[in-house]
Amino acid sequence: ATNGRMRAQVTEAKQGLSKPTGWHYHVCEQQFIYMLKGWVDLEFADGRKVHLKQGDSMMIPGGMHHNETATSDEMDILEISVPAKFGTVVVDPPVGRG
Repeated sequence: ATNGRMRAQVTEAKQGLSKPTGWHYHVCEQQFIYMLKGWVDLEFADGRKVHLKQGDSMMIPGGMHHNETATSDEMDILEISVPAKFGTVVVDPPVGRG
């Protein structure tokens, strides 16, 4: 319906992360996340740590290095990205952090 300008999907998990996802960024203009259920902890290369819980949302600009460090066991996230097609690039951790 958007001719590739936007993608929306719901990601559901029934088991929390056993370890952080690792540092990465997404090749896109921006990514919007909205917590439908549960929580997720994120850290960013600039040192910010964010805890998103049910009802919270956040815009992550494309190219921003981040790492999901923990999640609740059950979690549902609505993710919207612009454009629809985007990739994930693994990067080294920021200096001084593993």
